[in-house]
Amino acid sequence: MATMLLLTFLISSLIMVTVGLAIDFMEILRLGIDGQLSVDPSDVETASLDFGLLTRGQPLAVLHPVSAQDIARVVKAAYGSNQGMTVSARGHGHSINGQAQTTNGVVIQMSGWKGGNKPPRPHVWAEERYVDVWGGDLWIDVLKSTLEYGLAPKSWTDYLYLSVGGTLSNAGISGQAFNHGPQISNVYELDVVTGKGEVLTCSEDENTELFHAVLGGLGQFGIITRARISLEPAPNMVRWIRVLYSNFSAFTSDQEHLISLHAEPSNQKFDYVEGFVIVAEGLINNWRSSLFSPQNPVKISTLFPTGGVLYCLEIAKNYHESTAQTIDQEVEFLLKKLNFISTSVFTTDLLYVDFLDRVHMAEMKLRSKGLWEVPHPWLNLFIPSSKIAEFDKGVFKGILGNKTSGPILIYPMNKNKWDHRSSVVTPDEGLFYLVALLRSALDSGEETQSLEYLNNQNRQILRYCDEAGIKVKRYLPHYTTQQEWMDHFGNKWDRFYEMKMEFDPRHILASGQRIFTPTFPS
Repeated sequence: MATMLLLTFLISSLIMVTVGLAIDFMEILRLGIDGQLSVDPSDVETASLDFGLLTRGQPLAVLHPVSAQDIARVVKAAYGSNQGMTVSARGHGHSINGQAQTTNGVVIQMSGWKGGNKPPRPHVWAEERYVDVWGGDLWIDVLKSTLEYGLAPKSWTDYLYLSVGGTLSNAGISGQAFNHGPQISNVYELDVVTGKGEVLTCSEDENTELFHAVLGGLGQFGIITRARISLEPAPNMVRWIRVLYSNFSAFTSDQEHLISLHAEPSNQKFDYVEGFVIVAEGLINNWRSSLFSPQNPVKISTLFPTGGVLYCLEIAKNYHESTAQTIDQEVEFLLKKLNFISTSVFTTDLLYVDFLDRVHMAEMKLRSKGLWEVPHPWLNLFIPSSKIAEFDKGVFKGILGNKTSGPILIYPMNKNKWDHRSSVVTPDEGLFYLVALLRSALDSGEETQSLEYLNNQNRQILRYCDEAGIKVKRYLPHYTTQQEWMDHFGNKWDRFYEMKMEFDPRHILASGQRIFTPTFPS
């Protein structure tokens, strides 16, 4: 009864907007949704924003589903609509440029829920070593569920408060990707609600084309409601190490050497390889650098008195209490072959779960200072390894100057760990780098921290890459014209378009990506 009253209120609200859309939503009134369809102003306001705070959507309503059937009913109603109703799935709202937003449609709030009914909890299959999870589950909750069985997913993102469906719609990358591939390379099976409102199970053996299209597909072909994720035995502890370089060539050579060991036994390689750039005026401490004590920040001048840029190699080795006696020797053996500044080794041991959740700990500190909910003009690029030195010269030592307003990550990945059948596009080289400029715009009065300045700098970086012939591919891409999207996907575009026509022919899903324009009969 309560649901009926709420939906009736929704209908009356929509009548004030447009009679046509109200008539379409009358169909939803008859659907028998088990979750909650909300027009509460706070729900709508939350769904109209994202982590980037760079754009605003205008959803008419927010669905809090408890099953794939709830989502399918709403999508099917949109598919049968003649008035332009769209549907976008939203996880934890960590998009940057409004990718999960919609205008004149419904946002499916996959993460979190309201009312007594809830989506299914993660189901761990311990013997088979996989877990079935709801598309809106956060990775931190997946981790907690699997650790109860001594297991954990193989590949991660640096930040665990992201939804499973959200990261699988992009790729999902972190320092384990060189070894296990991105998160999309560690999925056995999906349940997907297509743009026609069909609920389909897909895998390597069933609906194979949809399976590969959805992985990294930016939400264009369906909404992920269930994912079956590969697991491995979870370690207890992590040895977390950071070392510094003043020479970029030595830094990248060591990174590339470490990821070349991916096929070696576990005791002869690190489990995690990342890195970041430190500009001359910065501290090693920032929101990703909790390894270094905030009470005693390390000034770059103490390690590199001539100024310029330093590079930090961040590596980690997993271990169990039963093998703790050998961890020192294994780490020493691996470090001996590296060419870092000998006085710059910073090491700590911590619980596996604390290592994986390290960014969230820093998030809490920023939230307490009011520095988290600010605009984030992030720029994430995949760069061919053959051009990374040129990028360093032109961007790290050129365009960025000696100031930054957030971490700048850089680490290489092996292309052979990425399934070419997915929708993700990467550079045409066997080795490529992620460069992630994770910057925050602050209202501090300093020009170099303003949103306008950072946006202009992002455009300058992209222009430099274009003029220098550095064929970058954007990760978490954002474009405003279909021609730009066609250029982005390159030789994958025809297949991408074909899959869109098959599984979302009216272009009602994920319209916030701005790849396709919704089409409806007049």
